[in-house]
Amino acid sequence: MFATSPKSSLCLAASCIAAIAAVGSIFEISSGTPQLGSTTTWAILLLSLPLTIILLYAAIRIAQSSMDN
Repeated sequence: MFATSPKSSLCLAASCIAAIAAVGSIFEISSGTPQLGSTTTWAILLLSLPLTIILLYAAIRIAQSSMDN
């Protein structure tokens, strides 16, 4: 019924990790004094947000293509 590939599972897992990093960065920034420093925390946030979306989109596309085959 549901066909998944290892590639889509890996992309989905990486997307979840990037989303967790983004949420953690938001909490760190809102605390006032991020443990890794403002610059590093903002960099993590700005990299992890688009990465989350890209990896989620890739996981969906890979899963759809594996279901079509």
